[in-house]
Amino acid sequence: MSTLPPAVLLQRNGTTYLLVNAAHIAALGVLIGSILTLDLRLLGAFRQVPLALVGPLLSRMAACGLALAMLTGAWLFLVNAVDYAANIAFRIKLGLIALAVLNALWLHRRVWTQERPSPAVRLHGALSLLLWPRVLVAGRWIGFV
Repeated sequence: MSTLPPAVLLQRNGTTYLLVNAAHIAALGVLIGSILTLDLRLLGAFRQVPLALVGPLLSRMAACGLALAMLTGAWLFLVNAVDYAANIAFRIKLGLIALAVLNALWLHRRVWTQERPSPAVRLHGALSLLLWPRVLVAGRWIGFV
């Protein structure tokens, strides 16, 4: 995979690698900022802001952040796929992402019509609040193992 043209571009051009890495970090900021704000609203914060108004907006922003993070993350992965695939922190990160995305998909179809989220929705919001920061920590951990 490291011989594919997108990987070679990053290997040979430090500026391109820098820009792709910065785009990955910015995408994570959009994703985490949006989803944590939504999770806090589900848990009772910002009650003056209607969930029907803010929920779909924050959900779409998080989805855009996730899509860009996945694209840039996949591109960065190509540079050294064998080492990343063997890295326990990377595998944990992927598992956490899978759990967090499944949780988000469950939430996405259920919450926007409820001004007062059900206990199940609040539980999934709390789970999301726990999972996404762990994704970030696992991502940072990759460089240290």
